[in-house]
Amino acid sequence: MTHGATRRTVLIAAGATGAAALTAGCGGDGGDESPPAETATGENNTTAPDAPAGQQLASTGDIPVGGGTIFKDEKVVVTQPEEGDFKAFSAICTHQNCVVATVSDGTINCTCHGSRFAIADGAVERGPATRPLPEEQITVEGNSIRLA
Repeated sequence: MTHGATRRTVLIAAGATGAAALTAGCGGDGGDESPPAETATGENNTTAPDAPAGQQLASTGDIPVGGGTIFKDEKVVVTQPEEGDFKAFSAICTHQNCVVATVSDGTINCTCHGSRFAIADGAVERGPATRPLPEEQITVEGNSIRLA
């Protein structure tokens, strides 16, 4: 009497399929040299499509000196490295596209794999990321910080 696939065969096959899905979901080989997604016009898309230009992100008083604030919906992080000096960067980690999680001790921090970026220029302070966070354009008028 033939039983076809045994329970063990089914579990092994399911395990292999699950492992393949996990590998694909984690970005493959762990390399971070792929360019940012491109728009239909071929330009790098570093600003979230749901972050319209001119949108107010915050008041200047909302961004701590020596720190920053992450705007997850807009995928932007705004920092104030020194009093009155505001910078903005993509909140998407250049390692494997996680949204950065915190800003503390002078760095923008991705908790997915531990990458840290300088609040002044987005430069990599600690890997595994090897590329800086792309700069985003903002305008500061009076007490208002807006996407440019």
